[in-house]
Amino acid sequence: MQHTIDKSSTVQQHVVVQEFTNSVLDPNAPMLGPVKNGGTITANTAPGCWGPMITPRLRGGHEVTTPVFIEGAEVGDGVAIRIRDIAVTSIATASGHDSSPEGFCLGDPYVAARCPVCDTLWPETHIDGIGQDAVKCDACNNPVKPFEIVHGYTVTFDDDRTIGLTVPSNVATTIAQRADHYSALPPGSRQHSILNYAPSDMPGTLIRTRPFMGQLGTCPSMPMPDSHNAGDFGAFLIGAPHEYAITPEQLATHKTDGHMDIDAVRAGAILIAPVKVPGAGVYMGDMHAGQGDGEIAGHTMDVAGSVTLQVEVVKNYPLDGPVLFPLLEDLPPLAKPFSASEKAKGQQLAEKWGVENIEPLAPISVIGTAANLNEAIENGLQRAATLLNMSVAEIRNRATINGAIEIGRAPGVIQVTFLAPLSRLDAIGLGGYAREQYDL
Repeated sequence: MQHTIDKSSTVQQHVVVQEFTNSVLDPNAPMLGPVKNGGTITANTAPGCWGPMITPRLRGGHEVTTPVFIEGAEVGDGVAIRIRDIAVTSIATASGHDSSPEGFCLGDPYVAARCPVCDTLWPETHIDGIGQDAVKCDACNNPVKPFEIVHGYTVTFDDDRTIGLTVPSNVATTIAQRADHYSALPPGSRQHSILNYAPSDMPGTLIRTRPFMGQLGTCPSMPMPDSHNAGDFGAFLIGAPHEYAITPEQLATHKTDGHMDIDAVRAGAILIAPVKVPGAGVYMGDMHAGQGDGEIAGHTMDVAGSVTLQVEVVKNYPLDGPVLFPLLEDLPPLAKPFSASEKAKGQQLAEKWGVENIEPLAPISVIGTAANLNEAIENGLQRAATLLNMSVAEIRNRATINGAIEIGRAPGVIQVTFLAPLSRLDAIGLGGYAREQYDL
């Protein structure tokens, strides 16, 4: 693997990212930065999912930021990413449940869109009109739609982006006439806004916003379409008929699970991501205005927004995937730290029954991904066992009595969230993050 950054570049305390990939994360491509260990990264991100999904020239289903080189990050380390701020900038967006019409892709509509008339793979396209035939091939002017919306909505937000409201057809059409403006597409974005489709199947629905990052992590160690950098979507690449085909072994080895769609990856959370290439290559995108667990419609409210991260190298990180320290309010009830009164009652029980020590515990959420939810749970349990040097049986018990299995995204992203012995977290260099996050 070649060096991914000019070694003469000056290390910066703060890097501002205004560039996007073509939806493929490539460890051989130049990175931005380098940013100082402990420095910050700010980006104006583009909407993920639907906009890139209807833009055939993009090859990954999302449009994420160019990865940033982190000073001192070596293969086998981790990067602690403190999410300092997330702010929605889109005025409106659209989304819905999808289908993939036949003939518009080579095996995978996210990765290899094609024009069925002139047979151009990844064709350049333009917008002509409003609706689901508005994206036209530059070469033959045929509508190119690797995805259709089966049931969808257009939603607009209040000024402080805390409430959304779905709109009727006439309003959706008005918004579509200035789609890029209402989407607040960043200058470097190359996607067509999904607002051009103007869906309006459930008008008058009030929505709470709760913004988070659907994509946040580090660069995989082989070229990989961005939305497929996870065990579930990545499974679509196995034996695929296009140039991004991989084997099961390659997927397991090279992915970093940056595409999680976990709603707890929001401002105030701390994410630890594995380093699989020199410099880590921290990237972000696919901001959502809000989402219920599971993202069961397949998609949610994709928005543009501004993000500020602080990054710190964790040496000798023992895991091949991410762990998360969510906000206290995002923890399952049984995984919250014990209060002073609960600890006092526990001490009384210990004295009554002659238990000498009550082990200090701290919350942690280990991410698991795989082709389906059952396999993702097994992956998360095994990762948690590896991380803490425990048996899978013990992790099962701890997640049952002091935690929960949470669904990030169907078909295959989960969180194993539980109270772990603080001494085990200290042994792998993560105890300080738990103390910081939960005031332990």
